[in-house]
Amino acid sequence: MANFTLDDVRQRTYKARDAWWTVLLVDPLASRLVRFTANRTRITPNQLTVGALILGLAAGGCFAVASWPWLLAGALLYHLSFTLDCMDGKIARLKGTGSVFGAWLDYIFDRVRVLACAIALMGGQYHATHNTAYIWTALAVVFLDMLRYMDALEIYKVRSQMRATLQAARHEADSLELAAQRANGEAVDEDLLSAAGAIADDPEADMENRVVGDDPANAALQQGFNERFPWYARIRPFLTATRVRPHLISGIEFQMGVFIVAPIAAAIISGAIIPVVILSAAGMLAFELIIIYKFWLSTRDYSRTMTKLDARIATHRTEPAAAPEYQQTGAATSTG
Repeated sequence: MANFTLDDVRQRTYKARDAWWTVLLVDPLASRLVRFTANRTRITPNQLTVGALILGLAAGGCFAVASWPWLLAGALLYHLSFTLDCMDGKIARLKGTGSVFGAWLDYIFDRVRVLACAIALMGGQYHATHNTAYIWTALAVVFLDMLRYMDALEIYKVRSQMRATLQAARHEADSLELAAQRANGEAVDEDLLSAAGAIADDPEADMENRVVGDDPANAALQQGFNERFPWYARIRPFLTATRVRPHLISGIEFQMGVFIVAPIAAAIISGAIIPVVILSAAGMLAFELIIIYKFWLSTRDYSRTMTKLDARIATHRTEPAAAPEYQQTGAATSTG
């Protein structure tokens, strides 16, 4: 059996930035369960993913009963389901057993859990009250969950393309300048040589774990946002130190608001589910609009930076050449 320590779990599996619900309410328990599971069992990440779905479906079964003891039981089971859902990725990172299929399975089962629990929770309330507002609330929850994750994936894909495009263009511009310096017998700028080498190195990284604050391409995409919101630079070190990401109400907090906070509130105050869902949805949509605004600023910064790099490349290119790599990235070049 393995002998992983709690520090091993934290250092190898914790994301650089994560949802505050995960950091404060899940990781303290999940990390200890991960250590036990990794050291004492042969449970695989995919088995944990299946277990998380089973607990999620059990939470849905509790929600469907609609009485207050079952609502509390459903909220507890949903939290445990999410804890297992966090554990599968941690086990995969700790043991190096992650797979593409496992990532797909985790994503699909997450959406199935949300769909099943939304139907069960709101369906149970509709059966108990005959209030059709619960049916519309179920549709709204499923729609917002779908919208959130589709938007996140698309923004991540396009931003990755823009970063790769900027890196390739900057690398070509620096290489041409170095070649021109050598051709003219000028002293080679060692700082430029180092920068070109750093830009050329572009290892693949997980979108949540990657620290991109010092990446020249990332800095170019953040320029507009940083100029408009200079105060963010002052709070960023605190958020980084606590691992809490600035997107305070994300899809995770939205789910927890709907499937944990709302059932608990309903067990105490009759009819509390819809108001809690509305507050959770409003918070998530507000932060989503901030992300979209930040993304829009990034596309403008991208276009301006590419224009400058194109001018540098055109200045130093002395003869026709094949289309540079950065012109072949597809969607990224159409975002400006």
